[in-house]
Amino acid sequence: MAFGDGGEISTLSQATLTTPRLKNFPSMVQLTPNPSFSLTIRLQLPNRAGMLASVASAIASVGGNLGQISLIEQTRQILIREISIDAASTEHADQIVNAVKSIPEVAVLNVYDRTFNLHRSGKITIESKIPLKNQADLAMAYTPGVGRICTAIAEDIEQVYTLTIKQNTVAVITDGSAVLGLGNLGPEAALPVMEGKAMLFKEFAGIDAFPICLSTQDTDAIVETIKNIAPVFGGINLEDIAAPRCFEIEARLRELLNIPVFHDDQHGTAIVSLAALYNALKLVGKSLAEVQIVINGAGAAGVAIARLFQKAGAQKIVMCDSKGILSKSRTDLNPQKLEFAVEQSGFLGDAMKGSDVFIGVSSPGVLTPEMVRSMAKDPIVFAMANPIPEIQPELVSKEVAVMATGRSDYPNQINNVLAFPGIFRGALDCRASSITVSMYLEAASAIASLIKPSDLSAEHIIPSVFDERVVGAVAGAVQKAARQEGIASN
Repeated sequence: MAFGDGGEISTLSQATLTTPRLKNFPSMVQLTPNPSFSLTIRLQLPNRAGMLASVASAIASVGGNLGQISLIEQTRQILIREISIDAASTEHADQIVNAVKSIPEVAVLNVYDRTFNLHRSGKITIESKIPLKNQADLAMAYTPGVGRICTAIAEDIEQVYTLTIKQNTVAVITDGSAVLGLGNLGPEAALPVMEGKAMLFKEFAGIDAFPICLSTQDTDAIVETIKNIAPVFGGINLEDIAAPRCFEIEARLRELLNIPVFHDDQHGTAIVSLAALYNALKLVGKSLAEVQIVINGAGAAGVAIARLFQKAGAQKIVMCDSKGILSKSRTDLNPQKLEFAVEQSGFLGDAMKGSDVFIGVSSPGVLTPEMVRSMAKDPIVFAMANPIPEIQPELVSKEVAVMATGRSDYPNQINNVLAFPGIFRGALDCRASSITVSMYLEAASAIASLIKPSDLSAEHIIPSVFDERVVGAVAGAVQKAARQEGIASN
């Protein structure tokens, strides 16, 4: 098995094709070891002083990051230990295992991919809220008593919110066409992401979410399917649907349904990016209306970021895609890209000259140190491509005033989990019929406000995803906006 299969590994060189390869980015520094590529090595070594130290030294020599060390078995002659290690990639994991294997008298018994083990049998489950201990319980929870509940809802449809799971349930829906940064992998391969999203809804906001992966990428079929399953859910979270189709799907569903519809890849990213930018601009003493912003990536996230930044007051935005600046002279732009077309033409390097802010929602390694050095004084760089950013922070640490990424192992992680749990918590609690731009703006301000002026720094412009204040602050902001707009039922 190869690393990534989740079982015993005889060789790590057969890594899965979807794993980002550092060798494709020779100008980039080695990624920081992180838990997404963590492994556990079970090994046997002689029971004498210094042997564990030699193992630790071998792991450190190739840049592995030691985690938990467990003693599994001990005799007078041998020890069997399990060691957890963070690696930077599948190739790096290969190096770590080979380094341990090279130690005399140390035998590698098994190697496990910790990420695959975590996903085995899925990450979520459905549990009953009430026990069924006797006939009376069954008669009330199911037939015949449940018939009374059905009749009550039929007579007053609003009762579905108080007598079923609808009031606290969100559908997490994809067609598998734009899974993370991996592309069109299809519905089955998208399921682990949707499970993870459902897990985050529950853990951070107490919302029951269910993953739904559709075996169609036809816009009409997707809209019709979601419309037909909507009676079960209090909200719809669209996920990993490719642009430009995602724009039409969301717009049509918002017209058809009277429950909140939210495409997290668009609006979640935009909300958190705006929150981070608010605080970054405070640090450098610049205003949103004055700064020149370059957005690289004109898909769902890039377009949504540009739209929300404009609503917040940004006036100078240049957007680039893989072919360069979205110029009015180009004839290949779809309607969403045309919305942000400018007179200027050229490539990313041309757009970067004299700019104040770079927002990257694009591809690894596209931003060079030279481009960053061409920016205005005190540049702000949000390199959010994941898992490998547009530029490695280490390459420009002395050139930028503020750096943010989408990764958890660097400061200032731009993470959608700061937004979507609170967005839906607030919308569900006030029974909002939709989610609006005003809610996005209020949510961004709420997230930014959690960083006190005394705590604001170049490495602390955004709260941690584990900050327990976040969901409440965002939910409160959403409810306030919903009531002001007259779209709240509670």
